[in-house]
Amino acid sequence: MRSRLLAVGISLALGLSACQVVGPDYAVPADAAINRADAQGELAVGDAPVISAPVPADWWRLYRDPQLERLVEQALAANTDLRVAAANLGRAAAQMHEAQDRGGFEESLSADAQRVQVAGQQFLLMEKVPVVNFANLNASLSYQFDLFGKLQRGVEAARADTDAAQAAADLTRINVVARVVSAYAQICSANEEREVALHSLDLQRQSLELTRQLHAAGRGNETEVTRSSTQFKSLRASLPRYTAAQQAGIFQLAMLTAQPAESLPKGVTDCRHLPELAQQLPVGNGAELLKRRPDIRQAERQLAASTARIGVATGELYPDISIGASTGLIGIVDDLGDPSTQHWGFGPLIHWNFPSTGARARVHQAEAATQASLAHFDGVVLNALRETQTALAQYSAALQQHAALEETAHSAQLSAEQTHAFYQAGRESFLAELEAMRTEAQVAEQLAASQSQVVQAQIGLFMALGGGWQQTEQQAALFK
Repeated sequence: MRSRLLAVGISLALGLSACQVVGPDYAVPADAAINRADAQGELAVGDAPVISAPVPADWWRLYRDPQLERLVEQALAANTDLRVAAANLGRAAAQMHEAQDRGGFEESLSADAQRVQVAGQQFLLMEKVPVVNFANLNASLSYQFDLFGKLQRGVEAARADTDAAQAAADLTRINVVARVVSAYAQICSANEEREVALHSLDLQRQSLELTRQLHAAGRGNETEVTRSSTQFKSLRASLPRYTAAQQAGIFQLAMLTAQPAESLPKGVTDCRHLPELAQQLPVGNGAELLKRRPDIRQAERQLAASTARIGVATGELYPDISIGASTGLIGIVDDLGDPSTQHWGFGPLIHWNFPSTGARARVHQAEAATQASLAHFDGVVLNALRETQTALAQYSAALQQHAALEETAHSAQLSAEQTHAFYQAGRESFLAELEAMRTEAQVAEQLAASQSQVVQAQIGLFMALGGGWQQTEQQAALFK
């Protein structure tokens, strides 16, 4: 009998191993947006001074600013958003291991002992049964067959979820790095613009004093004094916004690096020179962009997980079959081990929830979720292309504006020098020289603000290109 049962079990196992996996096999749909012709090849860069080279993993090093590099390293080591991403990734990995452990062999061992009073009539006895010490020892071994690949699809879904969690962690890393560089640039820009504004304010103060002196000497009128005073007060009123911008950048860096604002190096808080790229900005091409951006990889993996869950839901329409064996002892404690207390069993077990329980509706739900994931995937791809082209256009415009202001600054400087020469020769008044110097300072203030816009446009372009998520071995340890 045992030999026959074993032969039946082996035959059943071989037959079940040949069953087909239910649900669709995953592949990126041919009509997905990522396969469109305009998503391939070189990016349309316009007049922007960029090169078609791969975006480096550590793009912030292109600025060659040691202070900035140290800030980024501190943020990557201590940022709280990255710690959350690491925990989410660990949870996804554990869920994948849980899915891999489902099915296959399952072992169990149980034991209990109790003093019992069994009712005599339970055994059709009219007299009282004696109180006894009763024990039950049982061991079982079973193997669940993945009859139609439901468990396999579950593993596929869990693995795709883990990949999506990794992509989400990479996206968090990009955002953290970009925010660090942006906050550092904001501090430098605010300090530089405040310095230029103080110079303009000093010149306006001198102009106001001279206007008052001329009015007191009967060579001017009250309107000129009022206008000069108004300009002075307007410039003075603009100073707090530079201080606020600097403080906001400091607090942002403190949050990103998980340290008190007072612990930031003085060279960071007093920075007055914006970081400048040491080379032309590399942008790669469209196909590389779509492979590189973590949000696209995350959406693609979410689509893969949704597709696999169709198979999981479809598998619920069919029976679960397992085969197992159990053995043990059950009876009065003093008699345990006697043949009368021994038991064993071997055979298949079939469990089937009929489709009337809502299983078909769950298949339709999974199919609808997959369509939603595909639409989301297409939307992320299209948004990535839009963001990149927009960032390129903004970068080009910021550079053009900066170049125009550099020409204006050169003209203002030349005008100030000529006016000063005329003043020394007695052909211009001191008030005219102050006006020329004030114009030069105002243009310098605009130029400083323009340089800040260029750096922020560069940061936005690097974010759109998806650079900076690659990790060194030390940084990758955060996600283990």
